[in-house]
Amino acid sequence: MTDRENGQGGAGVPAASETVITRIDRFCDAVPKHRARAEQHGPLVLFVTEGPGWPYYARPKQGPRGRITVADVRRVRARQRELGIPQSFEWIEQVAPDLTEAAAGAGLEVTAHPLMVLDSPPRRARVPAGMAVRTVRWDEPDLARVVAVPDVAFAHPGTDVGLAGPAERDKLAGDKDQAGISRMRETLAAGQSVLAAAFDDEGPLSAGSCQSAGDVAEITGVGTLPSARRQGLGAAVTAKLASLAMADSVRTVFLSASDDAVARVYAGLGFRPIGTAMIAESR
Repeated sequence: MTDRENGQGGAGVPAASETVITRIDRFCDAVPKHRARAEQHGPLVLFVTEGPGWPYYARPKQGPRGRITVADVRRVRARQRELGIPQSFEWIEQVAPDLTEAAAGAGLEVTAHPLMVLDSPPRRARVPAGMAVRTVRWDEPDLARVVAVPDVAFAHPGTDVGLAGPAERDKLAGDKDQAGISRMRETLAAGQSVLAAAFDDEGPLSAGSCQSAGDVAEITGVGTLPSARRQGLGAAVTAKLASLAMADSVRTVFLSASDDAVARVYAGLGFRPIGTAMIAESR
């Protein structure tokens, strides 16, 4: 079967998906500019956070650019080391396949993640009895514990039930940088991000966030405490965030799944695969 018969567009992008991937790629370039300055480094752009808050990544620049080489990646890595920030790159494989080879050649660890999009309101997700899923306001007293939930989850990857739970969450919350929490409150108050979490009587068990630019929104950082997994909490939080985004006239809601097992959870809500999100980090 030829590429045309298979519905393939240029650069390996399916013709039916090309516009959506282009919108998502523009979003990934636009959002960091709300909180970071953009440094141009040849075919790459490095976003540098100014003030407290999470560090950003480098990615291919928008518009015409030359082929990304190993030397380009090494130059940006040197700048990241100079700034004392993580050596991190993010991109969409279908948009910049050359960065995949260049990042690996520059000694970075490259991982691929299913990129998924939602075309209609999400399917309903069941919430276990005794738990509630709600948005988290800027003045939430429990904000540090909410933010700590995905950190605990990502420190114990996968979907299996584990031992890490509320005790680990609370310890991590107590160690959180207060400047970072204050920045999160400002972000929520300004409407630059939406945070949602699943709670029981003793606090948050699953949490995630959503940020939008124009008519595109990304759901990120959804994680569930290992001790609370396999109850549908991550799906419920994701459905809540997607519903809120679509109610706010967002046209494209997307996310990157950590692996195929997690992608199946999102598929149950109506998300479909559209491409591959790539991340490269120092080993």
